[in-house]
Amino acid sequence: MDAGLSSVELMGTGIEEYLGAPQNPLSWREVRKLDEQTDEKKEAYNKYQEDIVAWRNAEETMGKYAGLKKEFNDAGVEIHIYKWIAGMSDEELDYSFKVAKTLGAIGITTEINEENCTRVGAAAERAGMVAIFHNHYQYAKEDFDVDTLLALNPANRLNFDIGHYFGSTGKDPAAFIEKYHEQIASIHIKDKTAKDNPVKGNVNKPFGQGETPIIEVLQLIQANNWPIFCDIELEYKIPEGSNSVKETGICREYCKTALQ
Repeated sequence: MDAGLSSVELMGTGIEEYLGAPQNPLSWREVRKLDEQTDEKKEAYNKYQEDIVAWRNAEETMGKYAGLKKEFNDAGVEIHIYKWIAGMSDEELDYSFKVAKTLGAIGITTEINEENCTRVGAAAERAGMVAIFHNHYQYAKEDFDVDTLLALNPANRLNFDIGHYFGSTGKDPAAFIEKYHEQIASIHIKDKTAKDNPVKGNVNKPFGQGETPIIEVLQLIQANNWPIFCDIELEYKIPEGSNSVKETGICREYCKTALQ
């Protein structure tokens, strides 16, 4: 692709609609407050729920996902992780992992918490895949116990965000990766200022302008040949005159240089 990537963690938002699924007539904010909506909106949403289940169960639907995988592969890009779930029922989770497997992914990413590590982990185990849990600022909480969450299912893995970890805790992400590398399926690479930065801590920066030890992390993984996917997560403000594709390419070159 134009950014020079050969493998991605694919965000699933909008994928069903792209493949021709019925569109939700309500916004996600309206769905969250469904009890407050008009009877007309409630009826429309209930009809959508019936239609989307029928679409997901249709014989041709997985063929559409296989076609999407081919689109990516023909462009030289693999999909190693899928970031999306249809819902939290067993049926919805099993469908989600079926989609991820069809796309060629090793598993699904979602936020790390007890419910997800229990239910999504169990669904991953049923599918013979992995459930990969992403962190924001959880590691900064004194009562956060990652070991207990990982132990909830043997299919549980980590999607370790080094920027969020460093920015919120001030701790070295390389040391964390060295300890948990066998349970880390992927990392999110971003550059942030340190928690205790005297100007402003925990702020996204262009690669090389923050304080996150990106180079040390990448070189550690390379030196040990650990099978950990390293995904650029573009979260800093895009400079005027640039765009997300160009900036992702710049980030890629930064990482590539670190590994030469």
